[in-house]
Amino acid sequence: MDKAGLRLVTVGADDAGLLSAVQQLRIEVENVAFPLEIRDAAEARVSQSALLKQLDDYVIPRLTSLDAPLLAVVGGSTGAGKSTLVNSLVGSVVSRSGVLRPTTRSPVLVHHRDEAGWFSGSRVLPGLDRVTGVHSATADNGALRLVASVTLPPGLAVIDAPDIDSVVQTNRVLARQLLAAADLWVFVTTAARYADAVPWELLRGASARGTSVAIVLDRVPREAMDEIRTHLASMLRAQGLAGAPIFTVAETTLTDEGLLSGHEIARLRSWLSALARDSKARSIVVRRTLTGALASMHESVLTLSAATAEQNAATAALHQEVTAGYVDALKAVEHAMADGTLLRGEVLARWQEFVGTGEFLRQVEAGISRLRDRITAAIKGNPPPTSDLGEALQSGVAELLTEQGRGAAATIFRRWRQMPGGPELVAAHPELAKPEPGGVATVERMVRDWQGEVLEMIRAEGSDRRTTARVLSFGVNGVGVILVLLVFSQTGGITGGEVGIAGGSAVLAQRILEAIFGDQSVRDLAAKARGQLMARTEDLYAAEQARMHAAVAVFAVSAGQEDRLRAALATVEAAT
Repeated sequence: MDKAGLRLVTVGADDAGLLSAVQQLRIEVENVAFPLEIRDAAEARVSQSALLKQLDDYVIPRLTSLDAPLLAVVGGSTGAGKSTLVNSLVGSVVSRSGVLRPTTRSPVLVHHRDEAGWFSGSRVLPGLDRVTGVHSATADNGALRLVASVTLPPGLAVIDAPDIDSVVQTNRVLARQLLAAADLWVFVTTAARYADAVPWELLRGASARGTSVAIVLDRVPREAMDEIRTHLASMLRAQGLAGAPIFTVAETTLTDEGLLSGHEIARLRSWLSALARDSKARSIVVRRTLTGALASMHESVLTLSAATAEQNAATAALHQEVTAGYVDALKAVEHAMADGTLLRGEVLARWQEFVGTGEFLRQVEAGISRLRDRITAAIKGNPPPTSDLGEALQSGVAELLTEQGRGAAATIFRRWRQMPGGPELVAAHPELAKPEPGGVATVERMVRDWQGEVLEMIRAEGSDRRTTARVLSFGVNGVGVILVLLVFSQTGGITGGEVGIAGGSAVLAQRILEAIFGDQSVRDLAAKARGQLMARTEDLYAAEQARMHAAVAVFAVSAGQEDRLRAALATVEAAT
C-alpha cells in the first residue's frame, strides 16, 4: 500500500472495473469549471489540464491495453544526446540530431514493425497526429512520427522527445506531456549538466508519481567516470530514486553515421532488450508506473475539489450580498413608513393646503379638542379637493421605493467589487447597477395598484349604511388619501418645526378616519395598508434580485460537483 491507499495494479478481471471507474473520474474532472478568478483558480485549471492529460495520455490507454509494448520515453536537456542515443539503439538514423537547437521538434516513436497497430491509432497520446517514415527536414509539425524497426525488440517502443528546457515553449510542453505518457523515462544528461535545476524538478515529479526511471549519463570523461557516477547516485538517493539504474556513456567519437559504438550502449541496450523479452519484468515496470500515476491523482483530485468548494463559497457570498442588499432596502422602506420621512416637501405642502395651513397650525397649538370641530365641519360640509395631495403622495411613495432600489443595487455593486470574483461580475454586467429599463414606470404602476387596494379597503370597511354615508360625504378618494397619509405620517425622522406639523398631520388624519370608522378600525386599516405595500415592495425588489442572482448563477459551478469528484476518486481507489 502507498500513502494514498492504492495497491499495486494487478492484471485480472477487476481491471475492467478499474478502467470504468477511471473513465468516470475523467468525466467528472473534465466537467469541473472555475469561472471566477479567485484564489487558486488559475492553479486549479493547470492541475485540471495536467490531470486530464495524464488520464488521456497514459492511465486510460495503459489500463485499456495492459499487454501493449513498454513505452520508454527518452528525455532530457538540450544537447544531451537524446536523438543520438535513440538512433544508436535502433542502429540507424530515425531522429535528426545536430548542433542547431532545438533539433527534435516532432517526437519520434520507434516500434517493432510487427507492433504498429498499438500506436497507429489514438490509444497513446490521442491529441497528436500521426505521420510515418523517417524524419524529413520540412516535416517538423509537432505530430508523432511513427518509425517501424526490425532491430528494436518486440515488446518495446522508444520515443525521442523534445528538449525539456527547449527555447521553444511548445517543445517544453510537449516534452512534459510525453514524459507523463511513459511507462519508463530514460533520462539523458551529461557529465557537465547532470546537476541542472530543470531536469531535477522533473525527476522529483517522477519520483513523486512513482514513475520508473533509468538514467543515462552521457559524455563522461573516462578519468572522472567513477567520481561523477558516485555523485549522481547520491543525488538520486536524496530524491527518492535510489532504485533508478545508471548507464554511463564515455566521451567518445561517433561513427560515420553519427552513432555511438555498440560497446558504449551495450549495457543499456541489453537492459532494455531484457525488459522487452521478459513479460513479467515488463509488467513490473508498467505496474509500478501505473500505480504511481493512480496514486498521484489523489492529491490532484482533492485540489480540484477544494477549488470547486472555493468557487461555490464565492458565488454563495455574491448571492448573499444580493439578498442582504435588498433586505436592507426593505427595512429602509419600512422605516420610512414609521418615521415620517415621506411627509416632507410636496406632500407636506399639499396636506397643508388640504387642511388650511394657517388655521391648521393654530389648531395644533390650541390642542386636539379644537380639531374635532374642524373634522365635523369637514364631514358635514364640502371637503377640500384631494387630487393634488393624492398625486404628491403617489409620487413620494414611488420615489421612495425607486431610491431605495437604486441604493440597494449601488451597495451590492460596491460590495461585489471588494469580494473574490466580484470585479469580473461587475465588469460583465454593468447594466445591473441601474433598475431594469421601464423600472420607474413599473414602480409607479405598482403604487397606483396599491392605492386602488386602499380604496377597496375603504369601500369594504364602509359597507354599513351609517359609515357609507360618512365616507360618501367626505369622498372615497379623499378618505383613501388620508389613510395613505396616515400610513406615512409618524415623526421619528423629522426635526425642528416639521415635528409639530407632521405630528399634527398624523393626529388630524387619524381623527378624521376615527370619526368615520372608529379607532380600532383605523388601526386595522393602517396596518393592513402598510402590509400590502410592503408585500408589493417585496415583490418589486424580488424581480431586481432575480436579475442579479441570474448574473451570479452564470458563474456558478455545477451543483454537487465537489461531491461527485470525491465520490469518483473513492470509486477508483476502491477498485485498485
